[in-house]
Amino acid sequence: MNSTYKIFSYILILSFGFLLMIGCMDTNELPDRGYTLVWSDEFDGTTGDPPNPEFWNYDIGTGDNGWGNNELQYYTDRTENIHIDGKGNLVIKAINEPFAGRNFTSARITTKGLKEFRFGRIEARIQTPFGQGLWPAFWMLGANIDGVGWPQAGEMDIMELRGQQPSTSIGSIHGPGYSAGEAISGSFQLFDSRFDTEFHVFAIEWGADFIDFFVDDRLYNRLTPEDLPAGSEWVFDKHFFLLLNVAVGGNFVGSPSPDTRFPQTMLIDYVRVYQ
Repeated sequence: MNSTYKIFSYILILSFGFLLMIGCMDTNELPDRGYTLVWSDEFDGTTGDPPNPEFWNYDIGTGDNGWGNNELQYYTDRTENIHIDGKGNLVIKAINEPFAGRNFTSARITTKGLKEFRFGRIEARIQTPFGQGLWPAFWMLGANIDGVGWPQAGEMDIMELRGQQPSTSIGSIHGPGYSAGEAISGSFQLFDSRFDTEFHVFAIEWGADFIDFFVDDRLYNRLTPEDLPAGSEWVFDKHFFLLLNVAVGGNFVGSPSPDTRFPQTMLIDYVRVYQ
Protein backbone atom coordinates (compact mmCIF):
# COMPACT_ATOMS: atom_id res chain seq x y z
CA MET A 1 0.00 0.00 0.00
CA ASN A 2 1.61 3.30 -1.02
CA SER A 3 1.79 6.24 1.37
CA THR A 4 -0.84 8.32 -0.47
CA TYR A 5 -3.36 5.46 -0.27
CA LYS A 6 -2.55 4.98 3.45
CA ILE A 7 -3.19 8.66 4.19
CA PHE A 8 -6.46 8.59 2.27
CA SER A 9 -7.56 5.45 4.16
CA TYR A 10 -6.75 7.03 7.53
CA ILE A 11 -8.77 10.12 6.64
CA LEU A 12 -11.76 7.94 5.72
CA ILE A 13 -11.50 6.00 8.98
CA LEU A 14 -11.22 9.15 11.08
CA SER A 15 -14.14 10.77 9.23
CA PHE A 16 -16.33 7.71 9.75
CA GLY A 17 -15.43 7.62 13.45
CA PHE A 18 -16.28 11.29 13.86
CA LEU A 19 -19.65 10.84 12.16
CA LEU A 20 -20.39 7.77 14.28
CA MET A 21 -19.53 9.71 17.43
CA ILE A 22 -21.95 12.48 16.44
CA GLY A 23 -24.69 9.98 15.63
CA CYS A 24 -24.31 8.27 19.01
CA MET A 25 -23.94 11.46 21.05
CA ASP A 26 -26.47 11.82 23.85
CA THR A 27 -28.76 14.70 22.90
CA ASN A 28 -28.44 15.95 26.49
CA GLU A 29 -24.84 16.86 25.69
CA LEU A 30 -25.85 19.86 23.62
CA PRO A 31 -23.91 22.95 24.73
CA ASP A 32 -25.47 25.08 27.44
CA ARG A 33 -27.19 28.07 25.79
CA GLY A 34 -27.59 29.86 29.12
CA TYR A 35 -31.40 29.64 29.26
CA THR A 36 -33.36 29.90 32.52
CA LEU A 37 -36.91 28.59 32.94
CA VAL A 38 -39.27 31.59 33.15
CA TRP A 39 -42.66 29.90 32.84
CA SER A 40 -44.15 26.43 32.52
CA ASP A 41 -47.35 24.49 32.77
CA GLU A 42 -46.75 20.92 33.91
CA PHE A 43 -50.47 20.05 33.74
CA ASP A 44 -50.55 18.63 37.25
CA GLY A 45 -54.05 18.33 38.63
CA THR A 46 -56.99 16.09 39.30
CA THR A 47 -58.50 13.91 36.59
CA GLY A 48 -61.09 15.93 34.66
CA ASP A 49 -59.79 19.36 35.65
CA PRO A 50 -59.77 22.01 32.90
CA PRO A 51 -56.46 23.68 31.98
CA ASN A 52 -55.31 26.45 34.32
CA PRO A 53 -57.42 29.57 33.55
CA GLU A 54 -54.54 31.79 34.69
CA PHE A 55 -52.58 30.52 31.68
CA TRP A 56 -55.06 29.44 29.01
CA ASN A 57 -58.02 30.86 27.09
CA TYR A 58 -60.36 28.89 24.81
CA ASP A 59 -61.04 29.61 21.18
CA ILE A 60 -64.63 28.46 20.72
CA GLY A 61 -66.49 27.89 17.47
CA THR A 62 -65.40 27.36 13.88
CA GLY A 63 -63.49 29.09 11.13
CA ASP A 64 -66.58 31.27 10.67
CA ASN A 65 -65.23 33.22 13.66
CA GLY A 66 -62.50 34.63 11.43
CA TRP A 67 -59.90 31.92 11.80
CA GLY A 68 -59.53 28.44 10.43
CA ASN A 69 -58.56 26.67 7.23
CA ASN A 70 -61.81 25.06 6.08
CA GLU A 71 -61.60 22.74 9.07
CA LEU A 72 -64.53 20.52 10.05
CA GLN A 73 -64.52 20.64 13.86
CA TYR A 74 -66.32 22.83 16.36
CA TYR A 75 -63.92 23.92 19.12
CA THR A 76 -65.43 23.74 22.62
CA ASP A 77 -64.43 24.33 26.22
CA ARG A 78 -66.05 21.07 27.38
CA THR A 79 -64.05 18.65 29.48
CA GLU A 80 -65.08 15.98 26.97
CA ASN A 81 -62.69 17.72 24.56
CA ILE A 82 -60.02 19.05 26.91
CA HIS A 83 -59.02 18.11 30.44
CA ILE A 84 -56.19 17.11 32.77
CA ASP A 85 -55.80 13.33 32.97
CA GLY A 86 -54.49 13.14 36.54
CA LYS A 87 -51.17 11.70 35.29
CA GLY A 88 -49.52 15.03 34.54
CA ASN A 89 -50.86 15.44 31.01
CA LEU A 90 -53.28 17.71 29.24
CA VAL A 91 -55.62 15.82 26.91
CA ILE A 92 -57.07 17.41 23.78
CA LYS A 93 -59.61 15.03 22.27
CA ALA A 94 -61.17 15.13 18.80
CA ILE A 95 -64.56 13.40 18.75
CA ASN A 96 -66.76 12.33 15.85
CA GLU A 97 -70.17 13.64 16.99
CA PRO A 98 -72.84 16.07 15.79
CA PHE A 99 -72.43 19.41 17.56
CA ALA A 100 -73.63 22.91 16.65
CA GLY A 101 -73.99 22.01 12.99
CA ARG A 102 -70.63 20.24 12.71
CA ASN A 103 -69.74 16.54 12.75
CA PHE A 104 -66.62 16.79 14.91
CA THR A 105 -65.59 18.52 18.13
CA SER A 106 -62.15 19.31 19.51
CA ALA A 107 -60.37 22.05 21.49
CA ARG A 108 -58.01 24.94 20.89
CA ILE A 109 -56.41 26.93 23.71
CA THR A 110 -54.16 29.99 23.76
CA THR A 111 -52.15 32.06 26.23
CA LYS A 112 -53.22 35.30 24.51
CA GLY A 113 -53.35 38.20 26.98
CA LEU A 114 -52.12 35.94 29.78
CA LYS A 115 -48.64 34.67 28.91
CA GLU A 116 -46.82 36.31 26.01
CA PHE A 117 -43.13 36.01 25.24
CA ARG A 118 -40.38 37.63 23.21
CA PHE A 119 -37.41 35.40 22.38
CA GLY A 120 -36.06 32.34 24.17
CA ARG A 121 -36.60 28.59 23.99
CA ILE A 122 -40.21 27.44 23.77
CA GLU A 123 -40.84 23.70 24.04
CA ALA A 124 -43.54 21.13 24.70
CA ARG A 125 -43.45 17.38 25.22
CA ILE A 126 -46.27 15.90 23.17
CA GLN A 127 -47.70 12.63 21.91
CA THR A 128 -49.77 13.28 18.81
CA PRO A 129 -52.95 11.71 17.41
CA PHE A 130 -52.90 9.89 14.07
CA GLY A 131 -55.10 9.15 11.09
CA GLN A 132 -56.19 10.73 7.82
CA GLY A 133 -57.61 14.20 8.42
CA LEU A 134 -56.10 14.83 11.89
CA TRP A 135 -54.08 18.04 12.31
CA PRO A 136 -52.39 18.52 15.71
CA ALA A 137 -50.35 21.67 16.31
CA PHE A 138 -48.21 23.54 18.84
CA TRP A 139 -47.66 27.09 17.59
CA MET A 140 -47.44 30.84 18.25
CA LEU A 141 -49.09 34.02 16.96
CA GLY A 142 -48.01 37.63 17.24
CA ALA A 143 -49.63 39.33 20.22
CA ASN A 144 -50.62 42.30 18.03
CA ILE A 145 -52.85 40.16 15.78
CA ASP A 146 -56.06 42.01 16.73
CA GLY A 147 -54.52 45.25 15.54
CA VAL A 148 -52.70 44.22 12.36
CA GLY A 149 -54.33 40.91 11.40
CA TRP A 150 -52.82 37.75 10.00
CA PRO A 151 -50.29 37.19 8.49
CA GLN A 152 -48.83 40.61 9.37
CA ALA A 153 -48.75 39.59 13.04
CA GLY A 154 -46.61 36.55 12.23
CA GLU A 155 -47.02 32.87 13.01
CA MET A 156 -44.47 30.30 14.17
CA ASP A 157 -45.52 26.65 13.89
CA ILE A 158 -43.30 24.77 16.33
CA MET A 159 -44.99 21.47 15.50
CA GLU A 160 -47.74 20.52 13.13
CA LEU A 161 -48.23 17.26 11.31
CA ARG A 162 -50.61 15.45 9.06
CA GLY A 163 -52.19 12.57 10.93
CA GLN A 164 -51.78 10.39 7.85
CA GLN A 165 -48.00 11.01 8.02
CA PRO A 166 -47.36 10.31 11.71
CA SER A 167 -43.57 10.15 11.38
CA THR A 168 -43.08 13.66 9.95
CA SER A 169 -43.21 16.88 11.97
CA ILE A 170 -43.21 20.25 10.21
CA GLY A 171 -41.96 23.60 11.51
CA SER A 172 -42.91 26.78 9.66
CA ILE A 173 -43.11 30.55 9.76
CA HIS A 174 -45.84 32.70 8.20
CA GLY A 175 -45.65 36.43 7.59
CA PRO A 176 -46.53 39.08 5.01
CA GLY A 177 -45.61 37.65 1.61
CA TYR A 178 -44.89 34.13 2.88
CA SER A 179 -48.06 32.68 4.42
CA ALA A 180 -50.44 29.74 4.02
CA GLY A 181 -49.22 27.65 1.06
CA GLU A 182 -46.22 29.96 0.69
CA ALA A 183 -45.03 29.52 4.29
CA ILE A 184 -41.34 28.85 4.84
CA SER A 185 -41.01 25.35 6.29
CA GLY A 186 -38.73 22.50 7.20
CA SER A 187 -39.54 18.96 8.30
CA PHE A 188 -38.15 16.32 10.66
CA GLN A 189 -38.58 12.64 9.85
CA LEU A 190 -38.58 9.71 12.29
CA PHE A 191 -37.27 6.59 10.58
CA ASP A 192 -37.88 4.01 13.31
CA SER A 193 -40.92 5.38 15.17
CA ARG A 194 -44.01 7.57 14.96
CA PHE A 195 -45.01 10.67 16.87
CA ASP A 196 -48.27 9.04 17.99
CA THR A 197 -46.61 6.07 19.73
CA GLU A 198 -44.55 7.97 22.32
CA PHE A 199 -43.77 11.46 23.59
CA HIS A 200 -41.34 13.78 21.80
CA VAL A 201 -40.08 17.27 22.63
CA PHE A 202 -40.81 19.95 20.02
CA ALA A 203 -39.03 23.28 20.42
CA ILE A 204 -37.82 26.49 18.89
CA GLU A 205 -34.94 28.68 20.01
CA TRP A 206 -35.80 32.18 18.92
CA GLY A 207 -33.82 35.39 18.76
CA ALA A 208 -34.12 38.76 17.08
CA ASP A 209 -32.86 37.47 13.74
CA PHE A 210 -33.17 33.67 13.83
CA ILE A 211 -35.56 30.82 14.65
CA ASP A 212 -34.07 27.36 15.21
CA PHE A 213 -36.36 24.32 15.07
CA PHE A 214 -35.74 21.19 17.17
CA VAL A 215 -37.21 17.75 17.74
CA ASP A 216 -35.79 15.95 20.78
CA ASP A 217 -32.95 18.50 20.88
CA ARG A 218 -31.96 17.76 17.30
CA LEU A 219 -31.69 20.97 15.30
CA TYR A 220 -33.25 20.38 11.89
CA ASN A 221 -33.80 23.89 10.52
CA ARG A 222 -32.69 27.49 11.04
CA LEU A 223 -34.60 30.40 9.51
CA THR A 224 -33.33 34.00 9.31
CA PRO A 225 -34.40 37.17 7.47
CA GLU A 226 -32.19 36.05 4.57
CA ASP A 227 -34.56 33.12 3.98
CA LEU A 228 -37.54 35.37 3.25
CA PRO A 229 -38.71 36.25 -0.26
CA ALA A 230 -37.10 39.44 -1.56
CA GLY A 231 -38.72 42.52 -0.08
CA SER A 232 -40.57 40.62 2.66
CA GLU A 233 -40.68 41.74 6.28
CA TRP A 234 -39.32 39.77 9.25
CA VAL A 235 -42.08 40.10 11.89
CA PHE A 236 -40.64 37.90 14.65
CA ASP A 237 -39.08 40.55 16.89
CA LYS A 238 -42.03 41.17 19.19
CA HIS A 239 -44.20 39.31 21.72
CA PHE A 240 -46.05 36.14 20.72
CA PHE A 241 -48.53 33.90 22.53
CA LEU A 242 -48.86 30.10 22.49
CA LEU A 243 -51.55 27.84 21.03
CA LEU A 244 -52.34 24.12 21.27
CA ASN A 245 -55.05 22.44 19.23
CA VAL A 246 -56.18 19.41 17.26
CA ALA A 247 -58.04 20.27 14.07
CA VAL A 248 -60.09 17.85 12.00
CA GLY A 249 -59.91 18.25 8.26
CA GLY A 250 -58.84 21.43 6.51
CA ASN A 251 -56.64 22.55 3.65
CA PHE A 252 -53.48 21.08 5.14
CA VAL A 253 -54.65 17.51 5.77
CA GLY A 254 -57.87 16.86 3.86
CA SER A 255 -60.97 15.26 5.34
CA PRO A 256 -60.99 12.15 7.53
CA SER A 257 -61.52 8.87 5.70
CA PRO A 258 -63.87 6.03 6.72
CA ASP A 259 -60.78 4.35 8.22
CA THR A 260 -59.95 7.27 10.55
CA ARG A 261 -60.66 6.13 14.07
CA PHE A 262 -62.22 8.44 16.67
CA PRO A 263 -61.87 9.68 19.29
CA GLN A 264 -58.26 10.81 18.78
CA THR A 265 -56.17 12.46 21.49
CA MET A 266 -53.14 14.67 21.78
CA LEU A 267 -51.32 14.36 25.11
CA ILE A 268 -49.21 17.29 26.34
CA ASP A 269 -46.87 16.50 29.22
CA TYR A 270 -45.66 20.08 29.64
CA VAL A 271 -45.10 23.44 27.99
CA ARG A 272 -41.98 25.36 29.06
CA VAL A 273 -40.44 28.71 28.18
CA TYR A 274 -36.79 29.57 28.81
CA GLN A 275 -35.07 32.90 28.33
